[in-house]
Amino acid sequence: MAKIAVINGSPSLTSRLNAVIEYAERELREAGFEVDRINVAELPAEDLILTKFESEHIVKANGIVAEADAVIVASPVYKASYTGVLKTFLDLVPERGLAGKTILPLFIGGSLAHLLTIDYALKPVLSVLGARHILAGIYTVDAQVARNDQGGLDIAPELLARLETGIEEFKEEIQLRETQKSVKG
Repeated sequence: MAKIAVINGSPSLTSRLNAVIEYAERELREAGFEVDRINVAELPAEDLILTKFESEHIVKANGIVAEADAVIVASPVYKASYTGVLKTFLDLVPERGLAGKTILPLFIGGSLAHLLTIDYALKPVLSVLGARHILAGIYTVDAQVARNDQGGLDIAPELLARLETGIEEFKEEIQLRETQKSVKG
């Protein structure tokens, strides 16, 4: 079965974005996909900021991306764009490092005002990295992921429906591309 890399570009490991990522990972694993996550905030800041391509942490993270058939790129939206920590990691992904991979963006922001961040901020960078098969993505508003009294996160039903549809499309696209590869090869 195909491998999926999740690049979590949140600087916070307690972000509401984690509920969205965890839902996607669970659905994909239940469908038989192998899923590995890169929490960019856990990579050494010095390696990211000083673009240490040879760092063992960066090499390992890039290896996860290289081995993946598909990639989820997840980020909160700050100041009308994805996070700086995500950009520093994407700067370290090798040229054409996303070529041949199906990409699903998962973004969360304070309002719908930043809905086009995926199209205008993220997709051009992914294209430079060789990505040609980038799905529309799923943009979430903070209010759709609420903290509950037990310290967990609850996803609103309307977001669950969109996640289910988007992840199903992602799975179908991965399987289609895998079938195309096996026919060619």
